[in-house]
Amino acid sequence: MSQTLVQKICRTKPIDTTVEYGEGLSSSGLSRSIGLFSLTMIGVGATIGTGIFFTMVEAVPKAGPSVVLSFLIAAITAGLTALCYAELSFRIPASGSSYSFAYATVGEFLAFIMAACLLLEYGLAGSAVAIGWSSYLNNFLENAFGWHIPEMLRTPMIVSGPHGMEFHAGHINLPPIFLICMCGFLLLRGAKESALMNAIMVIIKLAILVFFIVIAFSGFNADNFFPFFNTDNSKGFAGMTGVTAAAGTVFFSFIGLDTVATAGDEVKNPTRNVPRGILGALLIVTVFYLLVAVAALGAQQAKLFEGQEAGLAVILQNVTGKTWPALVLSAGAVISVFSVTLVTIYGQTRILFAVSRDGLIPKSFQKIHPRTLVPVSNTIIVCLVVAVVAGSVDATYLWDMVSIGTLTAFMVVSIAVPVLRHKQGANRIEGFSVPFGPYVIPGLSILACLYIMRDLPHTTFVVFSVWMAVTVAIYFLYSMRHSHLGKKAR
Repeated sequence: MSQTLVQKICRTKPIDTTVEYGEGLSSSGLSRSIGLFSLTMIGVGATIGTGIFFTMVEAVPKAGPSVVLSFLIAAITAGLTALCYAELSFRIPASGSSYSFAYATVGEFLAFIMAACLLLEYGLAGSAVAIGWSSYLNNFLENAFGWHIPEMLRTPMIVSGPHGMEFHAGHINLPPIFLICMCGFLLLRGAKESALMNAIMVIIKLAILVFFIVIAFSGFNADNFFPFFNTDNSKGFAGMTGVTAAAGTVFFSFIGLDTVATAGDEVKNPTRNVPRGILGALLIVTVFYLLVAVAALGAQQAKLFEGQEAGLAVILQNVTGKTWPALVLSAGAVISVFSVTLVTIYGQTRILFAVSRDGLIPKSFQKIHPRTLVPVSNTIIVCLVVAVVAGSVDATYLWDMVSIGTLTAFMVVSIAVPVLRHKQGANRIEGFSVPFGPYVIPGLSILACLYIMRDLPHTTFVVFSVWMAVTVAIYFLYSMRHSHLGKKAR
């Protein structure tokens, strides 16, 4: 029996609640080899470092010292959404994260839109973080060996200049391309090996940030927090407007919550470990973000952050008057930010794997290597695209695009909670549930996301609209006709 257009775009994927989630292979063929600790470290690895090592340079000029409030607003919003993620990941334990949640609740079309948001989110996040890694690598080389990477080999072709977009022919940012190649090599070896290496790098990262906090607080000056709000309105960022705009810039750094959920098919006992991994990662991330932000602003005036390369390393050098603390921090950043890039690329490959498995994109994205149990061609394609963007585009164009993708994903996740509760009714299995019923927390989460989204740049909305238009075209020209659910309904 043929389906109407509305039936096609609203069809939902049934939830399999009969599967045993022990060790071994999942129903998708991926290996269940990731435990709770490694899973939590995946969330922390995808989050801590991005918002602290890099986006302070973008966020502080907007909000001034009140950027602390920006991190707090972003953390509260992420916390509300984390509760929604925790319930959905308990009831829908599969790879694909927000995409899988949407497919099981609000329908195939919105699920495909969600997948496009996630691809934008993960792909550009991987590129942006790799670009930021380049500045810390250069700082490390200068302090350690007195040598720096030539400007033509560490600056992109497309940059944001004082008068808008500029093209610098012959320039290429090689360090991030090298980093992405290393991440691709590690990911091709297997998920368990990647998770173990990520956990090691996250522990190094946390130790480095504790090192920064201790030294930065030794140079703490409370006068740096006055005036607390940005008073310069030349760019429209005075007062709370700057706080909200900065919150939008840093919000993408909470992408780690979504990354935890993308690993559902490779986690031991996902119904228990995924919710715990999400909430545990959020707690660790929030504490470190606030401590580092306060320490950095106490040690350096807000006006000095704008355009500063390897900002945290420079702060330590200025506080101590010595190069070795900056050398230690730069070395730690070079090692630990590797984990952020690694996990964001991992997340994107698993999103593509889940979408391909449902027939909405070509089969090549779900082919798994028989020995490593890794989607090889999928991983190679992702790394190539991320490397091209990282090597040729200024990170200024990427941060806010990642944030709008993350905020959109978080809103759909929040909508999915009451829809799933309604669908399952009295038959839903007992386990973690969002407190105060299915509407209060999800509703607050959506409102908080919209509040942050409203002050993102106009250009961000334009580019995002173009991306959505392309996504809709692909769905109606290819995905709707090749959907496995659609074939079953014929």
